[in-house]
Amino acid sequence: MIEDTDPELACPIAPVIDVVFSRWTTPILWCLHEYGRQRFGELERRITTITPKVLTQRLRQLERDGLVVRTYHAEVPPRVEYEISDLGRSLSPLFASLAEWSVNLVEVEGARAEYDARTRPGDRRAPR
Repeated sequence: MIEDTDPELACPIAPVIDVVFSRWTTPILWCLHEYGRQRFGELERRITTITPKVLTQRLRQLERDGLVVRTYHAEVPPRVEYEISDLGRSLSPLFASLAEWSVNLVEVEGARAEYDARTRPGDRRAPR
C-alpha cells in the first residue's frame, strides 16, 4: 500500500530547491557574488530581463532568507546597497558543481531533439 507522504519528507532537498532555485534567485546571487556590493540600479542593469517590481520582491525574499544583506545609508539622497551574505556565499560550491554539470546540456538538447522527432505536435500519447 502506498502511503501519502509529505513531498518534503519524500525529497528532503525540495525546500532547498524552493529557496535557492526560484526564478530570479540564482541570477541575483551570481551578480552579487561576481561583482560584490551593488545598488538596486546596478543589479537592474546587469539582469536586464527582470522587472523592478520582481527585483524588489526577490531582494526582499533573499534578505528574509538570510542570503542577501541590505544596507541603508541615511544620506541625501538615501543610498541602499545589497551584498551576498556569508550564508549566500556558502552556496558557491553548489553553484560550481552545477556549472561543471552544464557541459551535459549538449546531451540534454540532443535528447530533446530525439524526443521531439519521435512525437508529433499535439500528440498526447507516449512517444513511439
